[in-house]
Amino acid sequence: MGVRDILRADILRTYDYLQGSRLRRTVNCLRSPGVQAVIVFRFGQWLDTQTLALRLLLHPVYFVLNGLVQIMWGIELPRSATIGPGFYIGHFGAITIAPDVVIGSNCNISQDLTIGLSGQGERAGVPTIGDNVYLGPGARVFGKISIGNNVKIGANAVVYKDIPDNAIVVLDPGFKIVSYKGNHSSGGE
Repeated sequence: MGVRDILRADILRTYDYLQGSRLRRTVNCLRSPGVQAVIVFRFGQWLDTQTLALRLLLHPVYFVLNGLVQIMWGIELPRSATIGPGFYIGHFGAITIAPDVVIGSNCNISQDLTIGLSGQGERAGVPTIGDNVYLGPGARVFGKISIGNNVKIGANAVVYKDIPDNAIVVLDPGFKIVSYKGNHSSGGE
């Protein structure tokens, strides 16, 4: 697949989630922070494959656009990451993806998410994430690990070990009751 086809697959993932007329869906799709971030990301990757003259000419444009995506939307998506077609960013804000991360096709990510570097020596590295993976809000995935295909990682889960295909990973326990006294006090206590 060429960059144009990959970008089209990315944009269509968002377009398909939207409702309304074709015009409304198109406008809302292009206004989406996730789509804007992916467009800049794919532009940066395309730019890396061009001639030196074109790279020198357009690199400042990429640099400014990437900076705007980070400042305005809180999405850090380095062009050195490898991400398959159909990448969908559902909500913006506090999204950090480390350089050299590998993410497969048709993956969904949510807000307040980190996919990052961890470890030392031979254990140092970044995750490799398979196809059709969903990462919920607040998820943290880090280290030289492998996440299989068709995996769902729930909200606020912290993943630092390999996850096999078709697994569902959640934060356990979600909460703990530490008292049954309520939030009001009685008389002289």
